[in-house]
Amino acid sequence: MNEMYPERNILCIDLKSFFASCECVERGLNPFTYPLVVANKKQGQGAITLAVTPYLKSLGVKSRGRLYEIKPNIKYFIASPRMDLYIKKSKEVINIYLNFVSIEDLHIYSIDECFLDVTHYLKMYKMTDEELAKKILATIYNQTGLTATCGIGPNMLLAKIAMDIEAKHNKNNIAKWNYNDIKDKLWPITPLSNMWGIGKRMEKNLNNLGIYKVGELAMTDKNILKDKFGVIGLELWNHANGIDLSIIKDYKNSTKSESYSHSQVLFKDYNENNIKIIINEMIEVLTTRLRKNNKLTKCIGFGIGYSKEIDNGFYHTIKLDVATDSNSEIFKYCLIIFDRFYENLPIRKVSISLANLEKKENKQLNFFDNTPLEHKNIDINEQIDEIKNKFGKNSLLKATNLLNDSTAIERNKKIGGHYA
Repeated sequence: MNEMYPERNILCIDLKSFFASCECVERGLNPFTYPLVVANKKQGQGAITLAVTPYLKSLGVKSRGRLYEIKPNIKYFIASPRMDLYIKKSKEVINIYLNFVSIEDLHIYSIDECFLDVTHYLKMYKMTDEELAKKILATIYNQTGLTATCGIGPNMLLAKIAMDIEAKHNKNNIAKWNYNDIKDKLWPITPLSNMWGIGKRMEKNLNNLGIYKVGELAMTDKNILKDKFGVIGLELWNHANGIDLSIIKDYKNSTKSESYSHSQVLFKDYNENNIKIIINEMIEVLTTRLRKNNKLTKCIGFGIGYSKEIDNGFYHTIKLDVATDSNSEIFKYCLIIFDRFYENLPIRKVSISLANLEKKENKQLNFFDNTPLEHKNIDINEQIDEIKNKFGKNSLLKATNLLNDSTAIERNKKIGGHYA
């Protein structure tokens, strides 16, 4: 087996139109024939359609749009979101998965989506992966009334994309991809944001490089992508070529290394235009702590939480080749993650973590990196740290800290004027 192309049996299962289907099941309605929208009625026509039934999707109504975007001739019923119900239903489905696989072979990706590694279960069940997928989907429907779709692949990436791109169009809601399907099924995908892990903002960045199809991304020099996007560029290239070495057990690693983290719940909705102010301010807090303790980070974690009614978001990490305490370097990688996964929804929480810490004196210089050394910036940051530590955090501010969207001044007042 080629180690770049592992052969496993991965199922990626998604609960179809989950929120809307839960509401229909509770009401004894068929989501494939009933026009139901999950949205906050109190927000009027500007409310986000958190979910719509498959019936409405067939009429062109999109999930995560706005009520006013629904054509006037389409009649629909609005159900207010009930997160307690959705969590309850999600737990019921997860318990079904655990009747088929152990917890070590289950990765809960979101409230309505999970990965199952069934590689070592097929002999026991005397089934193919497709037969097992069919049985699991039937069990979900029989026990909960919910319809699920399933992608099957030799790795997590291809299983996920098979589900996203093909399974929902198949009568049995199952699609299986293997490495032989990369050229004919993966490479033609366009626009790029139709592929898992490429958001609208990253799509625009890639379009600016003349890349519009996954196949074009796969054929791009990976060194160009690395120069442009860092280690994320290499991951994009790998994914475009169907390469994914991650396994579910990677997500079960409970070993905790020293890390610094900072999260902030926001007092209003933010978006791509003003969230950078918050990200930058949070990074300054973390890098100040790094420098105070003479530490560098080799792993950056960044996450966004959407408004409470949406109850979703993302969190991803990047491992660096060279450790850093640079504000601008960490900010760059946080924005790369943001560009990949942001879904143009109202933001209410930002989380950043710096892990894999090491002592600053152990930093190894990368002689093959063309990026200029940032000694001057480091010196300036250290001088700023010293001033703020002596005279208070609000003694020296950036112009952006004075903008209405900034939270730095008020936050500094609440947590004390000097660094602990």
